[in-house]
Amino acid sequence: MRSLVTGASGFLGSAVMHCLLNAGHEVRVLVRPESNRHNLENLPIQIFEGDLRDTLSLKHAVVGCDYLFHVAADYRFWVPDPKTMYDINVIGTQDLVRVAMEAGVTRIVYTSSVATLGFNHDGTPANEKTPSSLDTVNGHYKRSKFLAEQAVQQLTHTHNLPVIIVNPSTPIGPRDVRPTPTGRMVLDTVLGKMPAYINTGLNIAHVDDIAHGHLLALRHGKIGERYILGGEDMTLLQILQAIDDFTGKRVNRLRLPVKLMLPIAWLMERIASVTNSEPRATVDSIRMASKMMFFSSDKAKLDLGYQYRPATEALQDAVIWFKENGYCN
Repeated sequence: MRSLVTGASGFLGSAVMHCLLNAGHEVRVLVRPESNRHNLENLPIQIFEGDLRDTLSLKHAVVGCDYLFHVAADYRFWVPDPKTMYDINVIGTQDLVRVAMEAGVTRIVYTSSVATLGFNHDGTPANEKTPSSLDTVNGHYKRSKFLAEQAVQQLTHTHNLPVIIVNPSTPIGPRDVRPTPTGRMVLDTVLGKMPAYINTGLNIAHVDDIAHGHLLALRHGKIGERYILGGEDMTLLQILQAIDDFTGKRVNRLRLPVKLMLPIAWLMERIASVTNSEPRATVDSIRMASKMMFFSSDKAKLDLGYQYRPATEALQDAVIWFKENGYCN
C-alpha cells in the first residue's frame, strides 16, 4: 500500500503521514523545495519535491501510488495576493485529482474544511447537510476551500472518481511548526498575549484524531460523500481558560464586542499591506467570530467509526509541544 500525502511538512498533513506509517503504509510525500522539513526528519518516507501549481511535479509524485491523501492547502486568513491562494487551493486541487485519476490511484481522500459548511442560526451544531453558498462564505481562504470542494465533487460525479471528502473542524495538537492561525491562538495565550476575547465558539479536535479519521475515511468512507471530522464545541473563553489551567496563570480577560474589533482588524490589515506580514486579526475573521462555529461529527461516528478525545487533551498536547520545541522562550 503506497500512499501519497500532500502537505506532510505541515500540521495536519504530518499527523496524517504518521497515522499512515503506523498503519503499515508505504508513504510518499510531496513538499515544496522551500518547506520547513522538521516534521519529516528521520522518517521512513519518500520525499518528492514539487508544487500544486506545477502539474509535472504532481504527475511524478503520484505515479505508482495506490492512494492519495490531499491535505495541502494555503491556510492563511490574510494574503497579499489572493490569486496565489486560489491557484493553490482550487486549481492545484483540480489538477492533482485529475493526474491521480490518470495515474490509476484507486482511492482519494480530499481534505476540505468545515469552512465550506453553513451555520445554524440558533447556535446548534451544523452538519454535512447544513446549507451554505459562496455568498455566505467570508474570506479568501474559506472561499477558496468552498470552490475547491465544489470542483472535487463535480470531478467525482462527472468522471466517477473514487473520492471521499473529509471536513476537519479546528485541529489542535503537536507538530504545528508554522504555527497555524489556531495554533498561534494557543501560543499567544501561553505567552500572555490574549488579554481579551470575543464571544465566539469553535469545535476543537486533536489533530491526531482527525488524522485517524482520514484513515477511516479511506477504509470505510462512501465515494462522493463528505464527513465532518471534529471534536468538542467550546466557547473561546473556555478554550483560553483551559490553556490558563495548564500554565497555572488564570487571566481576567475583557470581553470585546465584535463592532469594536472590526475597525481594529481593518487597521491591522492596512498595516499588513505595508509590512507584508500577516495581521493578528482580519475583518473577515472577526466577522466569522460573531458566530458559534459548532459542528457535529455524528455521521463520521456512525459511518466510519470515528472517535475523538476530550478537547482539553488536544489543547494540553499543543501547549506541551510548543514549550518543548522552544516557542515559549
